Amino acid sequence: MIDTTKFSLADFMKSEDKNIMELAKEFWEYKEDYVRRRHYQYRRVSLTGSGPTMKIIDHYTGQVKEMINLASNDYLNLTKHPRTIKAGIEAVKKYGTGAGSVPLLGGTLDIHVELEKKLAKFKGCEDALIYTSGYGSNLGTISAILHEKDVAILDMYVHASIIDGCRNTNIEFFRHNNMDSLEKVLKKVKDKYNTKLVIVDGVYSMDGDIAPLDQIVEIAHAYGAFVMVDEAHATGVIGKNGRGTPEHCNVEGKVDIVAGTLSKALGAVGGFIATNKELVNYLHFYSRAYMFSTAPTPQATASLIEALNVIEEEPELRQRLWDNIRYFRENLLKLGFNLGNQQTAIFPIIIGDDYKVKEMCRELHEAGIYVNPVFYPAVPRRLSRIRISLTAGHTKEHLDRTLDVLEHLGKKYGII
Repeated sequence: MIDTTKFSLADFMKSEDKNIMELAKEFWEYKEDYVRRRHYQYRRVSLTGSGPTMKIIDHYTGQVKEMINLASNDYLNLTKHPRTIKAGIEAVKKYGTGAGSVPLLGGTLDIHVELEKKLAKFKGCEDALIYTSGYGSNLGTISAILHEKDVAILDMYVHASIIDGCRNTNIEFFRHNNMDSLEKVLKKVKDKYNTKLVIVDGVYSMDGDIAPLDQIVEIAHAYGAFVMVDEAHATGVIGKNGRGTPEHCNVEGKVDIVAGTLSKALGAVGGFIATNKELVNYLHFYSRAYMFSTAPTPQATASLIEALNVIEEEPELRQRLWDNIRYFRENLLKLGFNLGNQQTAIFPIIIGDDYKVKEMCRELHEAGIYVNPVFYPAVPRRLSRIRISLTAGHTKEHLDRTLDVLEHLGKKYGII
């Protein structure tokens, strides 16, 4: 039996002397020790779908357990909004369960075009295209436009899909949200590459902070670089009208490429790229993730169109989300927890000790509170954390119950 206190996930990523089946067997033993210690908080099977609370099958008891769900990215609870559900059902009845082909050949439906036009307008761009996943939109776009004579200039905290999209090009990193570091890198690469693309997240998924996009655009453009922002955790959440980071930073129409998922605040699944019409046309033919993937399902597409309508017509959902964010943040800070630079619906409760994170998450699970543990190698060991995300549907009772348990555990484990 492998002792999980002596190994990390990084130890099983590759091996110089084992084949993949041997490595997988060792990792199975690692997982079994996780389970034995009741630290395994992954793939908890939900019986009710996303929501402020949900019923799961408990790994350890085999019983149905109702939990406060603080692990969802469904920020506005649109996965179960009556309007998005109705739109999806009507689309299935009209178009069937699938698109039947890749979008460039026989799979483009009129509602795909409608969604793309709506996304482009929502993001202040000329045109857009949709992918079947947010991961695919980043991977497919970046790999299509950056090659051996180009360079990607990345914030060191960008999402894995962005890094994976850069495997066939050159990469330079700058320190997180540090404009001096960005400018230093831009000076370094100024005359060396054909295309220079600065890529950042609008809202960072592990820290909940916001990119200073106005400064990034100004600096990048001054050095002849383009800017791409991933709006996965920003769309529907920040900006006066929920249009994301460009709106929040007053640079709508100035960002060269706006990317994002359709699976978080928009409540369905997929990804998108919004940019100028010429680049969208180019991606139709050269983005392999778009070209060789069957077009998004009619149900998801129709639900997403309606989700954008809801965001525009029901701003009270975003207001409720921000009421919860302010309340929860104020009380966590009052208790003495370290939240780093958290600014949005994502709360990193920084613990700095992998074992304490595992134990606290075990006790939170037992108390009926569903959170995510995050530790090395996803973050440095000194920044291991409990990741919590809030939604508009959480009540003060949900938040107060969570705060009470966190206060107890924070004191028990010497965090506060």
